[in-house]
Amino acid sequence: MRAIGLLAAGTMLAASPAAAQDITPLLEVRTRYEHVEQAELPQDADALVLRVRAGATVTSGPIGVLVEGQALWAPVDRYNEGLHGPATRPLVADPENFALYRAQVQYRSDLLVLTAGRQRIALDDERFIGNVAFRANAQTFDAARAEIAPATGLKADLTYAWSVRTIWGFDGRGARPQAVGGDKVLANLAWTSPIGKVTAFGYLLDQDETALQRQSSQSYGVRLTGAQPVGGGWALAYQLSHARQADWRGSPEDYRARYWLADAALEGGGWRLGGGYELLGADDGTPLTSFQTPSGTNFKFQGWADRFLTTPADGVQDVYLQAGRTWKKAGAADVLALQAAWHWYRSDRQDRAYGRELNLLASASFGRNALSARYAHYDAQAFGSDADRFWLQYDWVL
Repeated sequence: MRAIGLLAAGTMLAASPAAAQDITPLLEVRTRYEHVEQAELPQDADALVLRVRAGATVTSGPIGVLVEGQALWAPVDRYNEGLHGPATRPLVADPENFALYRAQVQYRSDLLVLTAGRQRIALDDERFIGNVAFRANAQTFDAARAEIAPATGLKADLTYAWSVRTIWGFDGRGARPQAVGGDKVLANLAWTSPIGKVTAFGYLLDQDETALQRQSSQSYGVRLTGAQPVGGGWALAYQLSHARQADWRGSPEDYRARYWLADAALEGGGWRLGGGYELLGADDGTPLTSFQTPSGTNFKFQGWADRFLTTPADGVQDVYLQAGRTWKKAGAADVLALQAAWHWYRSDRQDRAYGRELNLLASASFGRNALSARYAHYDAQAFGSDADRFWLQYDWVL
């Protein structure tokens, strides 16, 4: 409701006959088939979903108004979508949905960008705050955001959000609600230094919903990302990040947990070869007192088999290797890419081997069209059960 007045005011301004207007239509279509096998469940999952997003942006001078809706239909729904699907089949977190995806007013200048309303927010690598773009419904924020660039190489990004619109759609409830209310403060200060981008951040997440209050947390950390040439057309890209997390506001827990990320890769000639280590630490082994990232794009991290979307009570360590090759203008494709990753997972407490995972991805883009095939195999040891996931996806964007 707080965004509606701002949206209406912005719409009136953009629609003023005295102002020059620029109208940009928004339209995108995604269809995806997902197949999942999990050893502990008697039936496999098969999901074929079709998502359409449509809307428009109207700009007048520095003011822009954006409205976008989305609809998701599952013509093949032999899967557990997390709300009322059969518990005998694996979870595919794409419930059918019809929703207002974005509705925002934005003011933009060289110094300042102000955005109010329902919007996408993706900070840094999206480990802590992200859009969850891989899932069909994605995640948006009802928020007021200010991006300030007072000097070259310096940027402050400040957001107050009163609701997070989740991937669970209009039927969401309980531990998988349609939206998560509560005061959320996202502060991010970045400086571009000679060795890379240095970011200090603080994220305060107050989760109003009773089923999620234990995930109310405060996280503070620093991050460095950069790349340096090493000769022969190659560069060394690197990421380093550390954070501390504790309970906050309505959380009934009293805990402290740590986060570490170290990642490096050689890039050149279309190749990317690298690896890294990520730790989401534990406290005393009580569930949900390990380092959690409930507003992050968790699919991007610790494998695509979705075994660690919620951090286990004993935390998780991920040692991984990655290899990829990209070609431009490969036959009929504008871009063709192949990727592979290998993960070895262990607990933070008690040092147990959780399991291993293989991820494979092939993707190609042709103008406005994109195709991808993705596969994940999780080999369980001391956590969960064996799982295989396969995706075939087509995207078209206006």
